[in-house]
Amino acid sequence: MNGKNILIVGAGSGIGHALANQLQAQGATLFTAGRQAPEGITSTHMTWDVTQSSAADALTQLPSELHGLVYCPGTINLKPFQRLTIDDYRRDLEINVLGAVDAVHAAYLALKQAKGSSVVLFSTVAVRLGMGLHSSVAIAKSAVEGMTKSLAAEFANIQIRVNAVAPSLTDTPLAQGLLGNDEKREAANKRHPLGRFGTPDDIASMAAYLLSDQASWITGQVIGVDGGMGSLK
Repeated sequence: MNGKNILIVGAGSGIGHALANQLQAQGATLFTAGRQAPEGITSTHMTWDVTQSSAADALTQLPSELHGLVYCPGTINLKPFQRLTIDDYRRDLEINVLGAVDAVHAAYLALKQAKGSSVVLFSTVAVRLGMGLHSSVAIAKSAVEGMTKSLAAEFANIQIRVNAVAPSLTDTPLAQGLLGNDEKREAANKRHPLGRFGTPDDIASMAAYLLSDQASWITGQVIGVDGGMGSLK
């Protein structure tokens, strides 16, 4: 990753922070955006709350060439359908989908100028499986998967690759309500064929690979990093 400029939106915690650590160790030049600067990371940080302002107004310190964009913000809003409001759906779409659209719009010229760049988005195993209580986030992440394939097709001729990673339950601050005690953690382990839920580094490693030259012939893919949950019984 030496010599590569990478923008991570949402590097303050969880998967985004794990990815920033990995890329920093690999020599990437990092640009980060989010509500707070990531601790322990050397980056050009731009303050951006995806629900409050446009990316064009916030991402004003991007380099002329950007080799990678990773959009990490997400939601876990699990409720029965009858308890989910239209505002719940709007918020999940705003954070998961429209924020990603906004970020790609703002970074497009810099990604194109690199003449070989990579966009990594995030979906969820719940899109493939169909899981109760997940309708709002699954709808939003289904849109992310559609965006991934559409943009991959549209951008292929200008050498911008677009892929998505679809995790299962991962031990991030966002998931603390689902992993809040030993009983919940053990139950989560047992639901996965490999016997454990994910770590931020599990997911970040796939994102780092998709950003790298080793993945230069991969685009338009939604890759499950889910302990086997999405494809095994």
